[in-house]
Amino acid sequence: MVINLKVKVIDEAHEKDLENSVNAFLSSGDFDIIDIKYQVAIGVCGEEQLYCFSAMIIYN
Repeated sequence: MVINLKVKVIDEAHEKDLENSVNAFLSSGDFDIIDIKYQVAIGVCGEEQLYCFSAMIIYN
């Protein structure tokens, strides 16, 4: 049996944008979700904090 797994990576600067993008992807097709990985990266540039919110969706 062959399983054709696929990966979708979504990256946004704001958590609400990531939420909207993930929800839009999940409602866009008829597929089986295997797993969703979530990550936040924080960087500092001078006095400014930079955030990167990302999700990797594994599906078939």
